[in-house]
Formats: sequence, C-alpha cells, structure tokens
Amino acid sequence: MNVKFTWSKLKSAALITGVLALTAGLAHASAGAEGAHGGVSSEKLWDLLWRTLNFAVLVFILVKFGAKPIASALRNRRASITDQFADLEAKRTEADRAYREFEEKLATIDQDINEIIENAKARGEAEKERILEDAKRTAADIKRQAEMAVQHELALAKLNLREEVANQAVLMAEELLKQNLRQDDQVKLIENYLEKVGTVQ
Repeated sequence: MNVKFTWSKLKSAALITGVLALTAGLAHASAGAEGAHGGVSSEKLWDLLWRTLNFAVLVFILVKFGAKPIASALRNRRASITDQFADLEAKRTEADRAYREFEEKLATIDQDINEIIENAKARGEAEKERILEDAKRTAADIKRQAEMAVQHELALAKLNLREEVANQAVLMAEELLKQNLRQDDQVKLIENYLEKVGTVQ
C-alpha cells in the first residue's frame, strides 16, 4: 500500500512538473513573441517546450509501464528481506538457546566430572574386592589341593615304608632262621609243613 501511495505521488508530481514547465514555456514564448528583443527567441522556447513535453512523456511512460514491475520488484525485495530477517531471528533464537544450554552444561561440568570420578572409584573398589575374593578362593583351592597332594604322598610313603619294613623283616627273619635253625628243626618244619599240606588236600 505504501508503494502504491508513493507511485501515485510520483505520478502527480511528474504531471504537475510537466504542466508547469509547459505553462512556463508558453508564457515565456508569448512574452517573447510580443517584441522583446533582449529575450529568448521563439525557437529556443519551442525547443524548451518540446524538451519539457518529451520529459513529461518519458516520465508518464516510466510511471505507466514501469510502476508495476518496479513496485513488484520492491515488494519482492521487501518480502525477501523480511524472510531473511525472520530466518536470522530464528537462527539467533536457536543460537541463544544453544548458548544457554552450553552455559548450563559448563555450570554443571565440575559436578559431572566429580560424579564420573566417584563412579570410577566405586567401580575400581568393586573390581578390587572381586579380584581379592577370586584370589582368596584360588589360594584356598591351591591350599586344599596341596594338602590333598601331601596326604596322598604321605599315605604312599607310609605304604612304601610298610612294604620296605616288611621286606626287611622277612629278610632278617630268614637270616635269623638260617643262623639258628638246626638240621633237626629243619626236618620238623618240613614234616609239619607236609602234614598241613596233606590236611588241606
């Protein structure tokens, strides 16, 4: 609406200027035609009249045919500037929001870091306890296995010792028998043995 108002003002001003120039030219021409020798010649006045008329026609053509495209271009430019301004305003609002969020994060960053450190410490302590418990269980298992191995080795050593003692006792008994057994005792032993064998059969 402002553009139409401006163009109508421009049209009116151009028309008034043209009429005034034409009127001034005609008045000056008529005054010069009445015999003023020192004035402007009628040829110059007609030239001024034609120039003024040409100017008025040019202004009229520009206003008549150029007003709508120029007004449309100005409206489009204004709409484009308005859109750009709205877009910039939206971007500024978004940037302000992001800035406020960033400031809030910065304000709580120390607290977040402390929480992360505390969580890491707690996880570390829990892991330490778990490792210690695993180590205790493993040590208990190793101790139990070692005790079982010792008991097994001890039982095996006792068995071997018994066998060794029995073998030594038999050898010693044989030696004693060989040394202390007389011919008569040998015969009696053989007879007793044969009698036992006979009874068994």
